Amino acid sequence: MTFHRRGLVAALALFTLAGPALAQAQATPPKPPADPDAERVAYIRSHYTKYEVRIPMRDGVKLFTAFYVPNDASPQKRYPVLLTRTPYSVGPYGASRYPRALANQAFEKDGFIFAFQDVRGRYLSEGEFVNVRPHRDGKRGKDVDESSDTYDTIDWLVKRVPNNNGKVGLWGISYPGFYSSAGAIDSHPALKAVSPQAPIADWFWDDMHRHGALNLQLTFSFFAAFGRPRPTLTDDTEWKPYDFGTPDAYQFFLDLGPVANVEPQHFKGDVAFWKDIVAHPNYDAFWQARNLLPHLRNIKAAVLVVGGWYDTEDLYGPLRTYAAIEKQNPGITNTLVMGPWPHGGWMRGEGTSLGDAEFGFPTSTTYQDLVLAFFQQHLKGGPDAAVPEALVFEGGANRWRKLDAWPPRGTKQTRLYFQPQGALTFQAPTVAQASQASQASQASQASQASFDEYVSDPARPVPYTQDLSPGWSKTYMTEDQRFASRRPDVLTYQTAPLTQDLTLAGPLEAELWVSTTGSDADWVVKVVDVNPGKLPGWTKEQEHSGERNRGAQQTLVRGEPFRGRFRDSYSQPKPFTPNEVTKVKFVINDVFHTFQRGHRLMVQVQSSWFPFIDRNPQTFVPSIYEAKPADFVRAMHRLHHTAAWPSALKVNVLPGLDE
Repeated sequence: MTFHRRGLVAALALFTLAGPALAQAQATPPKPPADPDAERVAYIRSHYTKYEVRIPMRDGVKLFTAFYVPNDASPQKRYPVLLTRTPYSVGPYGASRYPRALANQAFEKDGFIFAFQDVRGRYLSEGEFVNVRPHRDGKRGKDVDESSDTYDTIDWLVKRVPNNNGKVGLWGISYPGFYSSAGAIDSHPALKAVSPQAPIADWFWDDMHRHGALNLQLTFSFFAAFGRPRPTLTDDTEWKPYDFGTPDAYQFFLDLGPVANVEPQHFKGDVAFWKDIVAHPNYDAFWQARNLLPHLRNIKAAVLVVGGWYDTEDLYGPLRTYAAIEKQNPGITNTLVMGPWPHGGWMRGEGTSLGDAEFGFPTSTTYQDLVLAFFQQHLKGGPDAAVPEALVFEGGANRWRKLDAWPPRGTKQTRLYFQPQGALTFQAPTVAQASQASQASQASQASQASFDEYVSDPARPVPYTQDLSPGWSKTYMTEDQRFASRRPDVLTYQTAPLTQDLTLAGPLEAELWVSTTGSDADWVVKVVDVNPGKLPGWTKEQEHSGERNRGAQQTLVRGEPFRGRFRDSYSQPKPFTPNEVTKVKFVINDVFHTFQRGHRLMVQVQSSWFPFIDRNPQTFVPSIYEAKPADFVRAMHRLHHTAAWPSALKVNVLPGLDE
C-alpha cells in the first residue's frame, strides 16, 4: 500500500500516541477473509459420509467413483442415488476431503446419495479416454460404450451402496450432459429420471463447429488445457489454462496467422484431439460417429432436457436432444427447459441479466425449483412436479411460458426480405432481375440497387465481441451490436418501428443469394433487437444518476455463421464460381423472442466473426486448416435482393391472443 506524505506523517503520529497496545495489535496477523460458503461446507461434512470405490465394468476396466450417503440413511430411511459421470474429475480425492458443493443447497438439504464417477480413461479411472466416444448399437459380450458403462455403474450402485432405495437419477451439464444422454440409452431398470443439461449431441455441431466453420477461440482454449495427455492414473485436478501472454484474444489469434500454425507454434504434438480436428475438416465418418442423436432410443426414464438461449458452447445440443428423444421414444415424459442463460448459468447464477440484456428477475430460481421437484417425483415418490412439455423463456417480453410443444403450435411461417436502402419487410422484392449474361445486365442491376456489396478482408476480420477475454466471451450473445453495424463490411437491414409486438418462435432459416469475387466465403447472419432512440419511461433522474441509457441499443438475439463451401454438402465442399450468383441456405438455431412495438427487427450480414470463428481465406483450398498465408485474399461480396434473387430470413411468427 502506498501512502501520500501527509498520510504517512499522520500514521506515525498516531502510532506514537497509541503506544504499546497499538504495536501489539499491529503485530497480530490479520484474520483471513471469512469463507462465504463455510456454513454450507460444514453442513455437507456433518450430514454426509463419503466413500470412494472402483467399480468394475463388463470388460474388467475399473472406474473410480465417489459417493456421499446421508448420515441418517437407514433401512427405514432409504435415499435414491443421483449420479454424475464426468471427464472433469470427481475430486477432491481422499476419504477425508469433501467438495464445496454436491449439487445446489436445496438438493443437499432434501437428501440424496450423490455419486460422481471419473469416466473411462480420466483421472483415477482405468481404460482409454475417447472424446465423445461413439455409441455402439447391438453390443455383445465385452463391447463397451458410455451407455454400457452407465448401465454397469448403476447396477453396482443399487446393489452395493448402503441404504439406497433402488432408484437412480442421472444428470450433468455440458460434457457430463452428454454422458447423461448416452447413459439413458437402453436404460437400466433402476434409472428413473435423467436430466441432460447443455448436452453435446453431435460434436461436429456442438462446441467444435458452426455449419462447418471452426469455433477457433473456444476449441483452442479448451483443448489447450483439457486435451493434454494423461500418461498414468492421476489425482492432480489442477486446471492449467493456456497462457496467451495477452488479454487481447483478437490480436492473439490474428498474430497466430492460419490455423495451420497452431500445431507447430503452440500445441507441438501434445494435443491429440486437435490433430483429429485438423485431419477431419468435413463432416466425414469420424464426426458422424460422434452424433448421438440417432441412438437416443429405448429410453424408459423420465427426461428433463435443459439449455440456455445464450449458450455459446451448446445450444444445438439441448434443442436437438429434446427433439430426438421426443420422436424416438413415444410415450415417455420428455420436457424441454430453455432459459435466458449462458452455458450452465442456471446452476451458477441468479439469471437476472446477461451482458447487455436485463430480464428483470432471478430466472434461475424457476429451473432450480422445477428440477428438484422433478427428481423428487421420480426418485422419491413425491407429488406430481407439474412439469410442462416445454418451459421456455420468452426474451424481449422477459417472461416464462408453459407450452404443450416445442416449437409451439400455431406459428405462421413467413419471410423477412432484404430490400434496397437497408430496408427489411415482409413483402418480396419487386425489382425485376435482368439477365446475368452480359455486363450491361450487371450495370442495370447496379443502377436498380438490386444488391449490396462490401469488401471482406481477412487481415481485418469483423470481431464477434468487444470483450478482450482470452478464453471466450460468455456475454457476446446479448451484446450491443453497434460496434459491428458501423463497420463498412457489415450490412444492416431493419424494419420500420413495429406497430405491434412481433414474436418469433422456433428455428430461423437464412436464404441468401450471394456472389463473390473469391472462390470461398463465410456468411454470418445476426438477428438483432433495436431499442427505440428514446426509451419509454426514461427519466431525468435516471440520466443524472449515471444509469446507462439503452436508447437505440442493438441487442443480439441470435447469430449464426455458415461456411459457404458446405452449401450443398457438409461432407463434400465445393468452391464458388467467382461473380456467379449462388443460393446459400442454412438453418439458424431456435429463438423465442418478442420484438416489442416501437422496436425494430434488424438483420446484420457479414463474412467474418473473429476469433469466435476462424478466418476463411476466401480462396478455395481442400482444407482451410492447411491454408497458407498467400491463400488469404480480400474479396468483394454481394448480397442480392431482386424478384428472382430474393434474399430473406425465414421466420416462424407466433400470433398474439388477439390475432
